[in-house]
Amino acid sequence: MALLGRAAVAMWWNMAAERREEFEHWHSHEHFPERMGITGFLRGSRWASADGAGHGEGFFVLYELEDYETLTSSGYMERLNKPTPWSTKMMPHHRDMVRSQCRLLYSTGGGIARHALTVRLSPAEGRHAELLEHFAALGPAFASQPGGVAFHVLRTDTPQAASTREQQIRGGKDGSADWIVLAMAYDASALDSLRREALGESLERHGAQAGALSGRYQLAYAASADDLK
Repeated sequence: MALLGRAAVAMWWNMAAERREEFEHWHSHEHFPERMGITGFLRGSRWASADGAGHGEGFFVLYELEDYETLTSSGYMERLNKPTPWSTKMMPHHRDMVRSQCRLLYSTGGGIARHALTVRLSPAEGRHAELLEHFAALGPAFASQPGGVAFHVLRTDTPQAASTREQQIRGGKDGSADWIVLAMAYDASALDSLRREALGESLERHGAQAGALSGRYQLAYAASADDLK
């Protein structure tokens, strides 16, 4: 079983430590059920940073979508433009927001494990196919090895749409990634080896531009649309 659906929203942001308890309460008990109630939203997961001392303030959130058209559906746009009072309170505290609306390029393995590695990168000019072929060769070996469970590749394709109310509350234009590699594992050491041996500077030999940005995360919460009915 691969990633659910053919599209996704992938997001990274920082949340101040003093806001974290309320943020996680809001995100788990109001925001997730709201998003999972939108037609086309299949599963959501929230991950907390596991890099560095104290693990920092970073979060990664992934929404798996039935198809790309879900991103501009009336149900989703209505929620983005009519945030609840609690959402309106919490949105300004999402610092350094990177929000990528994506098409799924490649997916193998499946399910959700405890640990995740995200890599944000861009293909070098004229080397898109080469880079994707490299990931297609790398993915099955990782997803089937001891410790690993899944390997996915997403490409940002931002729909043409006006700025939403949620975005305005956060303070303006969000950042976005280009390509995203998402690997999941039940053993964190499998991700550490993958990052060190295959998803670091060596990516440049296979068609990536320099400057890929990686981060390791630990699962905090996940729910599917069926879970929250």
